[in-house]
Amino acid sequence: MPASWWFIVLSWNGRDDTLACLRSLQGLLDDDAAIACADNGSVDGTVAAVRAQFPQVELIENGANLGFSGGNNAGIDHALARGAQWVVLVNNDATLRPAALAALRRAAREHPRAGVLSGKLFFADPPDRIWFAGQRFWPLLGYSGRPRGYRRRDAARYRRLEPTDRAAGAFMAVSRPAIEAAGKLDDELFAYVEDVDWSLRVREAGFEVLFCPDAVASHHVSASTGGERASTHALYYGVRNTVVVCERHRPLPPVARTLRRAVIWAVFMGQALLLFESRRACVRAVRTGYRDALAGRLGERPA
Repeated sequence: MPASWWFIVLSWNGRDDTLACLRSLQGLLDDDAAIACADNGSVDGTVAAVRAQFPQVELIENGANLGFSGGNNAGIDHALARGAQWVVLVNNDATLRPAALAALRRAAREHPRAGVLSGKLFFADPPDRIWFAGQRFWPLLGYSGRPRGYRRRDAARYRRLEPTDRAAGAFMAVSRPAIEAAGKLDDELFAYVEDVDWSLRVREAGFEVLFCPDAVASHHVSASTGGERASTHALYYGVRNTVVVCERHRPLPPVARTLRRAVIWAVFMGQALLLFESRRACVRAVRTGYRDALAGRLGERPA
């Protein structure tokens, strides 16, 4: 169906989360908004459930796990071919609040140079704590720190529409002109940090990346990969892709590059030792991801 605004929901073996996400989006739709669900080869009945419960949702069966980047790119292609002027990526483990689409439309109308609008995300549990309210990214150091407002209650300083260095792929809207200028998500990054890379490319193409505080969602963080502090995937892809993205966007002389790599390695190794469960597996994930970054081995993490 032709529509200017398309929601893209990527699913991979998260049937109940996907259904809850689609249910939250269903109430936002009007004649100029549509939903596509891109499924990365789920084997838990997601496809059949979406088809049965949401016949108005356009289902894209990728047939295999193409990662966050590849799976969403299939949805983006589908939406652009049907006239989308904005595509809104929504993690299947997120649910949008009723005013979200109206807030995005208002921000797009008032900020014509905006290429990316990043929503505000709260933890699903506890629901009054922020997960993302914008975030800095320093490619010179390869460090971004935690998102603004992380685990804090909402406050006036998180209610201003303002520039942000990067958007969060869990809930971000990207304009057609920005996609045409900067390209889509990078398939080779597969998952994690791909939203940083995309934000940087959009900014380099001359567009604004804005935090849109009135577009709100709740987020079960890293549900598809085991949880925020249990996912070795987050560590593997995080360290690998951070090195790759920094070297793409902020090349440095050899000595400075080596120092930045050491900073990135140390940050992720510290997380593996201090914040995550199963330290041995996490340390191994950081080592492997770092080694693969230096060797230029991208795509899906080896089994």
